[in-house]
Amino acid sequence: MRRVVVTGYGAVSCAGNSVAELWSSMVEGRCGLGPVTKFDTTEYRTKIAGEVRNFDITKYMSAKDAKRMDMFCQYAVAAGDEAMLSAGLALDPAERGIDDRRFGVLVSTGIGGLIVIADQQDTLRTRGPGRISPLAIPMMIGDSAPGCLSIRYGAKGPNFSLMSACATGCHSIGEAWWMIRRNDADVMLAGGTEESVMEICLAGFSAMKAMSQRNDDPLHASRPFDLNRDGFVASEGSGVLVLEELEHAKRRGAKILAEVVGYGATGDAFHITSPDPEGAGDANAIRIAMQHAGIQAEDIDYINAHGTSTHLNDMYETRAIKLALGEAAARKVAISSTKGVTGHALGAAGGLECIACVKAIENSIVPPTINYETPDPECDLDVTPNVAAKRDVRIAVNNNLGFGGHNAVVIFKRYED
Repeated sequence: MRRVVVTGYGAVSCAGNSVAELWSSMVEGRCGLGPVTKFDTTEYRTKIAGEVRNFDITKYMSAKDAKRMDMFCQYAVAAGDEAMLSAGLALDPAERGIDDRRFGVLVSTGIGGLIVIADQQDTLRTRGPGRISPLAIPMMIGDSAPGCLSIRYGAKGPNFSLMSACATGCHSIGEAWWMIRRNDADVMLAGGTEESVMEICLAGFSAMKAMSQRNDDPLHASRPFDLNRDGFVASEGSGVLVLEELEHAKRRGAKILAEVVGYGATGDAFHITSPDPEGAGDANAIRIAMQHAGIQAEDIDYINAHGTSTHLNDMYETRAIKLALGEAAARKVAISSTKGVTGHALGAAGGLECIACVKAIENSIVPPTINYETPDPECDLDVTPNVAAKRDVRIAVNNNLGFGGHNAVVIFKRYED
């Protein structure tokens, strides 16, 4: 099987609109959450979120072209451009020097173009079907993100999206890894993107009682693994990696940031919103990824947990880690959830958190789980509370779960020739 490495990354988030800004916020525990400003939240139970701020799409394209894209696609373009350039890949195919038939895109969203759907539904009801935009369908469907990126970069290899709720970004990176491994592509742009800070999302998640209601203290609302957590805080953005076949990367002199060595995907077959109480499905995904990577539990240095700050997720994920690694190894590994800083970016979460894993390997730093004040006896592993830890990170694991019982795990390793 061919080896796959990471040669670039790009990010848009409430905690920074570049990888450098995002990583700095994660390490320093600088929370990006705040009051919702996009719409009136007077009647909403939850009034806080992680909004992307100071985002200017005209740095990447004309305002006219941007109007043809929902925000989840715009975020993907910004993250994609950063990832491409950081990998030393020109945006213009004529200047790139690679076979674009072997260059693919798998950048997915957990929800899709909800802004366009909501706006066009209002137009339909108030003005009639003749006033619907001819671009309504291409703007709302989730596969617009990889489609737009493929057109933008001239990528003619595998091109599609998948959907697994909050595991979407992680699954996309894992499946892109397989495409390169089985020789369907040499380069893949992979990750997740989401625009979820809008009325229907906050209302829907609030109705499920899944969201934090610490509206008077947004900076401390997302508190993964803390005993007094009361729900997640929704956010938005995009996280994208450039994955590349090792020899292809070496031939063009690319800087290798890390190697992708394992991927696991399983289903809980338990409940549409709750994870398996025993953590069996997630544990199996971790084991499968470890098997692909050829590693033992004791080899893992860091786990970037899904850690949503909901009561059930954090408790059941703790059980899954213990089940997969064994009690002794689970207690030695460094774990953190960066969602205290970024909130929960849903389909983009896996992309952003895989970037955190690569940066942890690069910098030998484990970012902290912020807002951890009161230990929960049910979440009794080392969650790197509040302060980043200096640690030699050779192998890092990203773990993501999604409504529907979806589990996704990707394992990164320090590159060694």
